[in-house]
Amino acid sequence: MAKNKMKDVQRQKPKNPLYINKVGVKGLSYPIIVLDKKKGLQHTVASLNIYVDLPKEFKGTHMSRFIEVINEYKNEIHIDNFETILEEIRNALEAANAHLEIDFPYFIEKKAPITGAVGLMEYKCTLSGMSGKHNEFMVGVKVPIQTLCPCSKEISDFGAHNQRGIVSVMVKYTKFFWIEDIISMVEECASAQVYPILKRPDEKFVTEQAYMNPVFVEDVVRQIASKLEKIEEFSWYSVEAENIESIHNHSAYAYIESNKK
Repeated sequence: MAKNKMKDVQRQKPKNPLYINKVGVKGLSYPIIVLDKKKGLQHTVASLNIYVDLPKEFKGTHMSRFIEVINEYKNEIHIDNFETILEEIRNALEAANAHLEIDFPYFIEKKAPITGAVGLMEYKCTLSGMSGKHNEFMVGVKVPIQTLCPCSKEISDFGAHNQRGIVSVMVKYTKFFWIEDIISMVEECASAQVYPILKRPDEKFVTEQAYMNPVFVEDVVRQIASKLEKIEEFSWYSVEAENIESIHNHSAYAYIESNKK
């Protein structure tokens, strides 16, 4: 006896036939493998948001298909195949547009400047994009830095206040690049770098280095933007810097956005 064919409820007509811009799965925690410039590959755990658009004629989308596509690429997700993954999502869901956002911690082994003590430094990264009527692919990274206030140094008889800051860079790209190169670029524009582990000789070096290289948040975003402006692979960028102030009950903030079209 033949089994009854299950109804495709998602393809039934909705009560309110309106076009939906984005529908899908949000906050999916998933282990992935990303490219690592030094070691080749790195295992990490990501949070994924995956969406497609939905025509007004259909009641719902097929949620399981989002997971099926991700299952195919879990062993290698990176900016070089991001467009392919988006196209697979769009085709699997029979949609006009597909959107994918991947947030993940990325770890780089970093040595202290004097003693060489080794630790793992965490950087929060984002891959996001859309495929369909318009194609757009972006990479974001948050880099902790140290800044020392030029004004404080100028007006003080000795010392100057310094603080940890967070720089967030977002770029639209046309060719493959390494996230590590963006991180290095940002750290070069700080008063001093932040390290996962510092011994006393390292602390002395870092604090003195920062003292000799004071920068405002304005200086930081301008320096980074000047470097990004020269990279042809980036069709657009944004840079924001936030200083978690050490002597104020607020953060200092600056943002600059690309004029590239």
